[in-house]
Amino acid sequence: MPLTVDERSLKHGILTLVVTLVEIIEEALETQAVRRLEGGDLTEEEQNRLGEALMEIDEAMEEIKAEHGITESVRDLRRGLDDVVDDVINKLINPSRWTDEVGRGPA
Repeated sequence: MPLTVDERSLKHGILTLVVTLVEIIEEALETQAVRRLEGGDLTEEEQNRLGEALMEIDEAMEEIKAEHGITESVRDLRRGLDDVVDDVINKLINPSRWTDEVGRGPA
């Protein structure tokens, strides 16, 4: 059975995934930057350079999304990933929920 691949759809999906992952990494960097700022670990010059670099990354990501028409698909993927993370955290906080789901078996 031959596999048919829509090249345009494949490129769109891969670009969406890459941009989404870069946005997640960007958010982690921002969180770490805020911690360092609040901890007083950075000089004023380092703070300015860091702020400018994060803004440039954000602008570049917005340009890429707009240029390739993937803004909505990135948003949808992020929403789906956020739901998965929320579900896992909920199960970690409420282990009885996990036990209940395992006891029921696959849906």
